[in-house]
Amino acid sequence: MPDSPRSVMLFAAGFGTRMGALTAERPKPMIEVAGRPLIDHALSLVRAHRPDRIVANVHYRPDPLIRHLEGSEVIISHETPDILETGGGLRAALPHLGEGPVFTMNTDAVWSGPNPLDLLFDLWQPARMDALLLCVPRQNAIGHGGQGDFVVRGDAPARRGPGQIYTGLQILRTDVLNDIPNRAFSLNVLWDRMLTRKRLFAASYPGRWCDVGRPEGIALAEEMLGYRHV
Repeated sequence: MPDSPRSVMLFAAGFGTRMGALTAERPKPMIEVAGRPLIDHALSLVRAHRPDRIVANVHYRPDPLIRHLEGSEVIISHETPDILETGGGLRAALPHLGEGPVFTMNTDAVWSGPNPLDLLFDLWQPARMDALLLCVPRQNAIGHGGQGDFVVRGDAPARRGPGQIYTGLQILRTDVLNDIPNRAFSLNVLWDRMLTRKRLFAASYPGRWCDVGRPEGIALAEEMLGYRHV
C-alpha cells in the first residue's frame, strides 16, 4: 500500500544526560540491557517487521554506535555540527527514508509483548491520520513516572492530558515537516498542529514497556524480561 509506512527512523543522537557516567564515553543506545545494547533491542523488533529501510541518526559520541552498526543494513544519518532534535533530525534523514509515512522509534526503551510495529501498522488509517502514536497504560509503563501524555480514545482523535504514556514509537506523515521553518525542532510542534486539526491519533499497547532513560531503568528492564546475570 503506497500510504503505508515502509521505513523506520531510529532516534539515536541524544546526549543521554540522565544516564550520568554511563554515557561519558558512549551514546545511550550502546548501554547494555540483558547482555545486549539498547539499539539491538529496538532493531530486533524493527527487523521482525521487515521494513524496506532502517535509518539511525547519530550525534553524541557516535563512533561506538557507528562501529556497532557497520556492515548492517542500517543507514546512518549524521547530525553535524548541531543536534537537530526529533523533528529536525527526522527531516534531515528524509533523503534516506524515502517518501511516504514512516515509523519513528526511540531507542531507550525495552518491550515485552507483541511486536509494536506490527500493531501500529495494522491500525494505520492514512485517510484520517497524520500521526498514530503508540501509548501504554501507566500500570504497564515500568520505570516511568508522571501522569501520562495522551488520552487514548478508541477510534477518536487523541488529546493531550493525564492518561497513557507515549512509548516513543509512532507512524508519522513526513510531508508536514516542510511547514516548519526552524532547522532544529521537536516533533511536539507537529503534534500540536495535528491535534488542532484532529489528525493525531493514539493506540494502546497491550504488553509491558520499560523506560531505560535513567540508570535504574536497566535493572527494571532486565527484571521485566526475566534476565538473570550469570
